[in-house]
Amino acid sequence: MRIGLLGTGPWARAAYAPALAGHGSLDFVGVWGRRPEAAAELAAEHDVRAYDDVDALLGDVDAVAVALPPVIQAELAVRAAAAGRHLLLDKPLAIGVAEGRAVAEAAERARVASVVFFTTRFQPEPEAWIGEHAATPGWFTARAQWLGSLFAGAGPLTDSPWRREKGALWDVGPHALSVLLPVLGDVRRVAAAVHGPADTVHLVLEHAGGASSTVTLSLTAPSAAAGADVELRGEAGVTLLPRSADGAVPALTRAADALLTAVRTGRAHPCDAAFALRVTEILAEAETVLGKDVG
Repeated sequence: MRIGLLGTGPWARAAYAPALAGHGSLDFVGVWGRRPEAAAELAAEHDVRAYDDVDALLGDVDAVAVALPPVIQAELAVRAAAAGRHLLLDKPLAIGVAEGRAVAEAAERARVASVVFFTTRFQPEPEAWIGEHAATPGWFTARAQWLGSLFAGAGPLTDSPWRREKGALWDVGPHALSVLLPVLGDVRRVAAAVHGPADTVHLVLEHAGGASSTVTLSLTAPSAAAGADVELRGEAGVTLLPRSADGAVPALTRAADALLTAVRTGRAHPCDAAFALRVTEILAEAETVLGKDVG
């Protein structure tokens, strides 16, 4: 399957381009970016074509991978789907519900496959744990903490404008929800949402299966306190989400495998655009409740 990359930033360089270039069943065709000089540089690193025109790239591929800020991703994903191109997207799908719905509807209308890269869902140990515990009844409650130290120091994503604006809720919130939803069921209601230090937020969620969960999210935690943990408690006892040694590139390789499988079989992947839209809707509801907390 011929695939092109939209985006030339740190995430595209560190994860997407290496994963696409190293995949045995993908033909990595080329790169488009908002800065032509960056596209040329990244394309040269992987011996592919740099495109000045995004429509020209869409005309040469079967699928696109998008490593761009969510506002730009949503617009280009709709454009790619309308051109009949399959979609390998990043989280969050979009910052607004209307934009996320436009992507999901465009993919459905064009009958193209979509996979959204929620990292944990494509790491083998967490993926197996989620599958096992989703089939286990009787969960009573869950606790999820996704604490990053992105804003506590310097790094390639530290100055990301959309992360600065939207904070942990929208950056790491999708990761927590991607684990909780398949196990506890859809979120029926964001029962509470309050601010903590800096961009930290605390959520209380009511799930359709009857369980409740608490979620703590931050990009400003001290580096010594950073990490991700999910704990389930129920009739089966207490269990913790296992950690994975796999980084972003192996996980993205599996996400690309999932896209290929969805294209071949015609069956939607659990982390498709429709699922990512639901995550977007929950985050938007939480943001509304947080606004009331400020008031």
